[in-house]
Amino acid sequence: MLKLSLTACAAAICLMAAPKMAAATPAMTSNHAYCSAPAYRQFDFWLGDWDTYRIKDDKPGDVSVARNRVTSMLDGCALHEAYTRNDGYAGESYTSYDASRKVWHQTWVSNQGELNVMEGTQQGDRIVLSGEVTDGQGVQLQRVSWEPWQGGVRETCEGSRDGGKTWTVLFDILFRKHQA
Repeated sequence: MLKLSLTACAAAICLMAAPKMAAATPAMTSNHAYCSAPAYRQFDFWLGDWDTYRIKDDKPGDVSVARNRVTSMLDGCALHEAYTRNDGYAGESYTSYDASRKVWHQTWVSNQGELNVMEGTQQGDRIVLSGEVTDGQGVQLQRVSWEPWQGGVRETCEGSRDGGKTWTVLFDILFRKHQA
């Protein structure tokens, strides 16, 4: 019985001390150094709360068609996008930099069952990602670029159904800071 009491007492002491010990243990604290290299900041121009405008003939429209929120997460190691169009369409993406391969990776999902996985690199002031999407018409290559433009961020998506010989603009939008 004494042995059980000592064990129970030791367990109680450990449980009371555990939060203090965990806070003081370096391995248990957040380490911002993991994603502090400049490459992880290449996409930071996209961070923000945005109103979304369609672009036609290189001119953005006057009416916002969606709201887009892009936030930094996991101590700056990833971006989370939450996109909601005025007509009910919604999607989210997670974007991260893979330092071992020196590429950006994005996974996009929507409330219409879409899944798009893309990878790419910074090219000048732009981030360009590409991937394949399979739908009822077969495989489509997609190429998406983001770049600072007119005080906001321009996102252009192009698709190709002939292996990249020809490309069609699927959408061209401008994100401007959200106006309350």
